[in-house]
Amino acid sequence: MAYCSLDAARDAGCTGTDAEVAAWIAAARERIDAYTQQVFEPTDLVVVADVGADGLVILPRRVRQITAVMPVLQADDGPSIPSSAWRVTSSDVLGQVDAVHLAWGGYDDLVVGAESYNGGWLGLWERWGAEQVKVVGVFGYASAPLLVQQACALLAAHLQAQAQPSDADVAQDPTLTVDDEGNNVAIEDTEGASPETHVSPSASTGSTQVDALLAGYLNRGPSLIGGV
Repeated sequence: MAYCSLDAARDAGCTGTDAEVAAWIAAARERIDAYTQQVFEPTDLVVVADVGADGLVILPRRVRQITAVMPVLQADDGPSIPSSAWRVTSSDVLGQVDAVHLAWGGYDDLVVGAESYNGGWLGLWERWGAEQVKVVGVFGYASAPLLVQQACALLAAHLQAQAQPSDADVAQDPTLTVDDEGNNVAIEDTEGASPETHVSPSASTGSTQVDALLAGYLNRGPSLIGGV
């Protein structure tokens, strides 16, 4: 999935075949994800977050749907706990936060260790001694906001321009593949490639103009464990 169209990237100055422009857009998306620590389209992710004293688990991405919650134990992940043991809120709803709320006051007599006479979910969690949970689900914006689309198009063109070799570069390295305009087109088409499993935070996209467009979307929450 892309944050902007091929036409938008071309309008911003990106050149080449559809596959080449798509590759620059994909590179721009990766930069944007690393800089903002967000995802701007629904994306399957696995995140790990701390459990607060009241069972509140603040999640580092906008929540769309949660499919599994499990304690993080020293030896291995604990069992997935049923949906009756937690509820979800999303910042898609004005005034809410992206979080899983563990049901400290609840119980389930059909789950071993979480019975009402055994301390319920809180008692089971305390016996586990887990300080974090692994949350599996779909995260991200429903679609890329207009400023993010604009930023992606500009950044795709910016990255291509940075990669364009000078005449001196071509003279020194005749193996460089360039088009009639001198653009380096020796890039790989990323369509169908496996997604990265970790996107490290970045201090900048490499373009101050793009950084300014994305300023309102910065999220410096807990690190992503799996997904993008």
